[in-house]
Amino acid sequence: MLCVLVALVYLYLSAGSSLLSTWRESRRTDAQLSALEHQHRELETQHLSLKSPGTVEAEARQLGMSFPNEHSYIVRGLPDN
Repeated sequence: MLCVLVALVYLYLSAGSSLLSTWRESRRTDAQLSALEHQHRELETQHLSLKSPGTVEAEARQLGMSFPNEHSYIVRGLPDN
């Protein structure tokens, strides 16, 4: 009878341990999912802004690019406002 009782306790403990492990893994994957969804929203926003022709032109100008036959001027000595 004692052997049966020990076997039942062992089975309950192993099932409880497995359940706890599964719960912890579920919490970890939920946190990862939340972080990835947030990153996806940020990337979607960035994609929409980069699709705009005005954004592409502004980024190119910040890199010092210009249209063909366009002259760039540097103005110095202006008063501070």
